[in-house]
Amino acid sequence: MTTPSLPFPVYDADNHFYEPEDALFRHLPKKWHKDFRFVEVDGRKRLAIKGQISDYIPNPTFERVAAPGTHVKYYKAENPEGLTMREMTGKPIAPPESWRTGKERLAVLDGHNVHAALMFPTLFSVIEKWMSYDHEFLHDALHALNQWTSEEWGFARENRLFGVPVVSLADMDRALAETDWLIKQGARTICIRPSPVPGYRGGRSMGLKDFDPFWARIEEAKIFVSIHASNSDYDYLIEMWTGGAEWLPFESDPFVNCLRIIERAISDTIAAIICGGVFDRFPGVRVVSVENGAKWVIPLIEQLKHVYGQMPQKFMNDPVDQFHRNIFVTPFVEDDFGQLREHMQVNRVLFGSDYPHPEGTEHPLDFLHELTSYSMAEKEMVMSSNLKGLLEGVRN
Repeated sequence: MTTPSLPFPVYDADNHFYEPEDALFRHLPKKWHKDFRFVEVDGRKRLAIKGQISDYIPNPTFERVAAPGTHVKYYKAENPEGLTMREMTGKPIAPPESWRTGKERLAVLDGHNVHAALMFPTLFSVIEKWMSYDHEFLHDALHALNQWTSEEWGFARENRLFGVPVVSLADMDRALAETDWLIKQGARTICIRPSPVPGYRGGRSMGLKDFDPFWARIEEAKIFVSIHASNSDYDYLIEMWTGGAEWLPFESDPFVNCLRIIERAISDTIAAIICGGVFDRFPGVRVVSVENGAKWVIPLIEQLKHVYGQMPQKFMNDPVDQFHRNIFVTPFVEDDFGQLREHMQVNRVLFGSDYPHPEGTEHPLDFLHELTSYSMAEKEMVMSSNLKGLLEGVRN
């Protein structure tokens, strides 16, 4: 395939790496090694956290993975044969070094005609949920992962590879110390989970004033928050309806898909931030929704409009205006881009390929096929200047 050439540098808001086993163990304090382990079950490696085995990621060591783009037709609802995800995957492949560590990734970006990309870890999606009952363990594990990411990927390598660190707000003292360290290390964005902040007495909204010191640091440093799809605890909805089993995102179930837990989690999280007044107190904060799609955007805008009409006295500013100013979205390739443009400003939409995950396109710039109705100026915003501006601290 010939990679298209564009008259602007491409910025990709959603690239990934597959962590090797060393990613956590290199810096994880030894006292936790027995609590975070890869164990063999029926001939296959599984992730065990404090003795509990998670199947959320079916191959947590990523020795074999699905090839990029193999699940796109499933997510586009182009599956008349009724193939399962495993059947669509075909023969798994061994990930090349450029998917594991940052040494060869710049050459891959060059081959894709992508100038720069945010680089998200993959295994992080299970860490907070499975460690939320032990905050010391949780924060030590995330710091270990962030140290490894800094060493192997860098937080702004050659101003092209932007490794994304992960922070939990479960323990605010640890969260602030981690955020301060990351800012000193040059991080341009910090990832948090689309979920209530876990606590020993239950979850809490990150929009509460208790978390203002975190948002204050984000605003002062002119970095942004990325809220990436994760195991968000919303699988409790599945557990309520299906008998308590762990949600397995790569297993097909029509009812589970109708529960739309990814969309619910991000919609509720953004609503919590807006309704909690974060953007009133910190108008310079910018939040990017990553790998949550865009199907939730219009219903949330309509709900915010309705709630504002019901109780305007509860808001300092119009919540819909704040959504349009402070929130950025990375749509899925299966989303309706024309409809999205009718309800959301193009300067708040970002290109995210999800490369090299199977849900994303085989080649990152295949994403352009979804933008055929967009003008070249609009394509430039989505594919380039919107993310470039965020990384440079622009707050328009």
